[in-house]
Amino acid sequence: MTERILILLASNSPRRRELISLGNWSFSISVSNVDESLRAGETPGDYVRRLADSKARAAIGNAGPEHIIVAADTAVVDDDMILGKPKDMADAAQMLQRLRGHTHQVYTGLSVLEMKNGRSINEVCVTDVPMRNYSDEEISLYVQTGDPLDKAGAYAIQHARFQPVENMGGCFASVMGLPLCHLTRALRKLHVTPDADIPNNCQTYLHYQCPVSRAILRGEQVG
Repeated sequence: MTERILILLASNSPRRRELISLGNWSFSISVSNVDESLRAGETPGDYVRRLADSKARAAIGNAGPEHIIVAADTAVVDDDMILGKPKDMADAAQMLQRLRGHTHQVYTGLSVLEMKNGRSINEVCVTDVPMRNYSDEEISLYVQTGDPLDKAGAYAIQHARFQPVENMGGCFASVMGLPLCHLTRALRKLHVTPDADIPNNCQTYLHYQCPVSRAILRGEQVG
């Protein structure tokens, strides 16, 4: 039997709102503001896991017993260096130059907090992201759109004109900010099933044939 749940999405990201809507869940938004400073000695995985959990717990004051809070945090990592949002257009161009022509990783931490019993599930999805060898001119044109300025790593994987990524083989939704199959897997642990075909809806929306969705839903470690 499918259980109708109320999700409180602890994020102001329009991309996460778009993705979570694919699950046909009833959801509302609660923006969580937390300190995103990296702690000394903290690994990328620990960093995104901690921030996702902090965002979820910061939203508790806006949740009722009927809610399940969902929060996520995404970091672009190149050679063990976490790349945040660019300070300005010049910084965005430098990040894109750094990333082009080779593979980096995107870490997305996911936190799911069930209010009625306080149970929390935390996961991390790691995705290899192979960037194509785009030109300096393409970088300049993309940066001028302003799109990179609010993106970690200075790019949006889904940008239709720039299309920075080639030969993707992992979770596309996670790179956008919300790994839907990991979310589905976490909700199942709370005895909640989606009222939608998550892999099909996600792949149709993203125009992407995902090679890892079924493995993730089976509980396998991917990435």
